[in-house]
Amino acid sequence: MLQPAGTATAEASVKDTTTQTFVKDVIEESKRQPVLVDFWAEWCGPCKQLTPVLSQMGIQSIPAVIAFVNGQPIDGFMGALPEAQVVAFLERLTKDRIGGEAKDLLNAADAALAAGDAAGAADLYAQILAEDGSNVPALAGLVRCYVQTGALDRARQTLAMIPAAKQNDAAVAAARAALELAEQAKTVGPITELEQKVAANPLDHQARFDLALALNGKGRRLDALEHLLAIVKRDRKWNDDGARKQLVQLFDAWGPTDEATVEGRKRLSSVLFA
Repeated sequence: MLQPAGTATAEASVKDTTTQTFVKDVIEESKRQPVLVDFWAEWCGPCKQLTPVLSQMGIQSIPAVIAFVNGQPIDGFMGALPEAQVVAFLERLTKDRIGGEAKDLLNAADAALAAGDAAGAADLYAQILAEDGSNVPALAGLVRCYVQTGALDRARQTLAMIPAAKQNDAAVAAARAALELAEQAKTVGPITELEQKVAANPLDHQARFDLALALNGKGRRLDALEHLLAIVKRDRKWNDDGARKQLVQLFDAWGPTDEATVEGRKRLSSVLFA
């Protein structure tokens, strides 16, 4: 006998299964929701002892309970446990399931944001926060969504919702760096004017620095990288090592696996240790 976990009534979800229908009833169904399987026999005394406890929660009695998720057995217990232990088992199973769903949503949201779909990512982060308003990676992701769409005030408000103890988490630091960069980009001139200044005087490091910020604000990461590296190559000490420090902040904002970060770290190292 089996039942999908967390359903409303035993009548609606408990069914008999056999070895012939096990794959359909258990393996395939568990890919949609957790399923509890009852391995029992009519002559089994403990099966009958467990019936009142599990029936109250909409699950038929079993002496051996095995939980299946995504086609695989993940947890279980043997014998007629006391009610408190049965409840604890079901709560753990439900909590693990919710945690796994949140992780899947978070991965999907991060992927959407990396692909430039800030609206889609924000919707996924919001789904996570609807279940857990204190989810730090989701809050940090939402900050980045607001930054990407230019809603800097909302980004600051969301960042302020993250507890002080979590402000140094990698995801939060990246979101804060992205916000700071976006705010910096607003203070520099138009890209065309900055490009003209750099073309007229390649040693105008301030114009090149500002151009890098403006380019990054438009998502042109590799172009921004080129200009900051050019400053480091020509004058490492300019503005108190400002170009290198700016690169480090860019790497934090882009994330360790971003193409520009990987390329930038490699090229910066070759310049610094040449």
